[in-house]
Amino acid sequence: MCNGTIMDKLISFSIPLMLSGILQLMFNAVDIVVVGRFSGSQALAAVGSTTALINVFTNLFIGISLGANVLAARYYAAGKTKEMSETVHTAIALALVSGVAMAVIGVVFARGALEIMGTPDDVIAKSTLYMRIYFCGMPFFMMYNYGAAILRAVGDTKRPLIFLIVSGVINAVLNLFLVIGFHLDVAGVGIATVISQLVLRCLHHTESSYQLHLAKLRIRSVYLKQIFEVGVPAGIQSTVINISNAMLQSSVNSFGSIAMAGYTASNNIFGFLYVSVNSFTQACMSFTSQNYGVKKLKRMDRVLIDCMILSIVVTLILGSSVYIFGPELLHIYSNQADVIKYGMEIFSYTTVTYFLCGLMDLFPGALRGMGYSTVPMILSIIGTVGVRIIWIYGLFPSHRSLTFLFLSYPVSWIATIIMQVICFWFVRKKIHRTMAVTAE
Repeated sequence: MCNGTIMDKLISFSIPLMLSGILQLMFNAVDIVVVGRFSGSQALAAVGSTTALINVFTNLFIGISLGANVLAARYYAAGKTKEMSETVHTAIALALVSGVAMAVIGVVFARGALEIMGTPDDVIAKSTLYMRIYFCGMPFFMMYNYGAAILRAVGDTKRPLIFLIVSGVINAVLNLFLVIGFHLDVAGVGIATVISQLVLRCLHHTESSYQLHLAKLRIRSVYLKQIFEVGVPAGIQSTVINISNAMLQSSVNSFGSIAMAGYTASNNIFGFLYVSVNSFTQACMSFTSQNYGVKKLKRMDRVLIDCMILSIVVTLILGSSVYIFGPELLHIYSNQADVIKYGMEIFSYTTVTYFLCGLMDLFPGALRGMGYSTVPMILSIIGTVGVRIIWIYGLFPSHRSLTFLFLSYPVSWIATIIMQVICFWFVRKKIHRTMAVTAE
C-alpha cells in the first residue's frame, strides 16, 4: 500500500472487498427472496421490518472494528510485530465479548423495540422470531467482521471472500431446504443465516505477525483505548444514522405491510449499492492508515483522489442501472404489482444520486485513516440525521408519499459532504504542518 502505483492496487484491494460485501448481503437477499416468493408479502414484511433495528443494535460494534483496522494497518506498515500481534488478540477478544452481549440484548429486547417502531400486529410475531434467531449468531458475526478488518489492514481481502463463497452456498441451500421443504417461513431463514456463519480460521493458520492464538486472547487496555479512539466515534455515527433510518422505517410502516414489503425489497437492493461504494471507503481508510504510519503525505492525497474517481464511476453506473431495471429487480423479490410500485417510488431520487453517498463516506474514511474520528462523526450526525429528522417530522406530514420521504436521502448527503470537505481541509493542513515541524 505504501509503494508503487496506486490505482491498480486500490482496484485489486477493493474488488474482493466489494464481492465479500455483496455475498454478505446475499445472505439476507436469499432470505428475502425465498420468503417473499414462497411465504407471501406478510412474511416478507416481517423480515424487512427487522433490518433497521438489527443495524441499530450491531453497527456500534461493527464500527469499532474500523479502529482495529486503522491500528493494525499502522503497526503492520511500521513493522511493529509485537504491537501488531497484541492488537489482533485484543480485537478478536473484544469481538467475542461484544457478540455475546449483542446476542443477549437482541433476544431480550427484540419485541419491545419492534413495538416502539410501530410494527403492524399482523407481522410482529414473525418479525420478533426472525430477529431473535438472527441475534443468536452474533458472536460468529462479530468475530468474522473483526477478523476481516485485521486482514484488510494487511491488504488481504481475498481469503474472507473465499470463506463467504462457501458460506453463501450453505446459506442458500439451507434456505430452500427449511423454507420450501419444511415450511418454517421466517424461522427457517433465520436458522439458515445463523448456521451459515463461518468462524475465522485464516487468522489462526497464518505464519505472519497477525497470527491468532486462542490461548493469547485477552483485552489489553493500551490497545483497546487506541481502537476505541477511532472505532467508537465511527460506531456511534453508524448507530445514530441507523436510528434515523429506523425513524424512516416507522414512517414507511404507516403505509401498511405492502409498502413495508416494497421498502424491504428496495432497501435490500440499496445494500448492494452501499457495499460497492463502501469497498472504496474501506480501501481509502486502510491505504491512508498505512501511508500515515510511514509519513507519505502526498501518497495519502493521491489515494483519496483515486478512490473518489472509482467511487463516482462505479456508483453512477450501478445506480443508473438499478433505476432503469428497477421493476425487473423488484420482481425478483415479489410478483405483487403494489410491492413493485412502492419500491419504484423509493428509487425515484435515491439511485442515480447514490454517488453522493459514496463521496459522503470517503472523507470520514480518509480522516479515520489519519486517526481523526470524532469530528467526522459529529458532522455526519448533524448532516445526515439532523436533516432526516427535520424532514420526517417537519416536512413529511404535509407531503405524505414515499417519493417525498426518500428525497431526504440526497438532501442529507449533500449537506454532509459540504461539512466533511471543510473538516478534511483543516485536518489535512494541520497534519502537513505537524509533520513538517517533526521533520525539522
